Amino acid sequence: MSSNPRRDELGEFLKARRGELTPRAVGLPDSSAPRRVSGLRREEVAQLASISTDYYTRLEQGRMPASAPVLQALAEALHLDDDQRRYLFGLAGKESAKPRRRTLQKVQPQLRRLLDDLGCTPAVVMGRRMDVIAWNPLAAALVTDFSQVPEKHRNYVRILFTDPSMRTLYADWKSVARTAVAQLRMEAAKYPDDPRLTALVGELSVRDPDFRTWWAAHHVATLSVGTKVLHHPVAGELSLDWDTLTASTDPDQQLVVWTAEVGSPTHDGLRILASWAAAQHRTTAGPAG
Repeated sequence: MSSNPRRDELGEFLKARRGELTPRAVGLPDSSAPRRVSGLRREEVAQLASISTDYYTRLEQGRMPASAPVLQALAEALHLDDDQRRYLFGLAGKESAKPRRRTLQKVQPQLRRLLDDLGCTPAVVMGRRMDVIAWNPLAAALVTDFSQVPEKHRNYVRILFTDPSMRTLYADWKSVARTAVAQLRMEAAKYPDDPRLTALVGELSVRDPDFRTWWAAHHVATLSVGTKVLHHPVAGELSLDWDTLTASTDPDQQLVVWTAEVGSPTHDGLRILASWAAAQHRTTAGPAG
């Protein structure tokens, strides 16, 4: 491998993507002869991208940079989606920077006020590395009491893999966790020298074989929109749509909200959960005096 982490990652990413494709999927003749490797061969990717096999091999081995036209050709050849294409260009477009000290992220005041106003809508603010840096009471009642998680461990992906209750809370935990790993991989492209992110990946790779497998697959995704089904011990089954809003004052802070159509069983369930959370808060706070 090279001494350039971004080039190494780019090479691993290309290798993982070609391993998922078949000659038939990309329009190449598929002979009946046995293949030594799964997916496409290096020479087949080079042929599709109209570059030499030697050039492609050097790219995959992290031994040379790639130009924008070559990246475009490879993205087309490997049928990359928008997230994967963005990730590929991000890796190739930035040189490996020296690690820099980053200040502790604090939630933007505007987002904090918005969280407090969302009484019947669960919401969290995620920062770098998918750290949970703020939340409202309903999000704590829906997912977990984030205040009970040590600040250095208050990371959404870490909670997904280390809190056993997450595996029963999410109806399809594997799908949710696999997507979260792909989103964390996108974060790693933005901050390849972040020691806390490196430590997080190392810890989860040792602790969980699923994380280790999914991280090695080099899938990428962005925080955007989707739907999650939860089996909540208080509110029952909830089918929640989630959306993401990025703070203009700090692009590294994203407000994630879970909503449901008014009048739906899930919307009613959220109102029940909000009442339960308010009652729990009054019990914990004790009588006013």
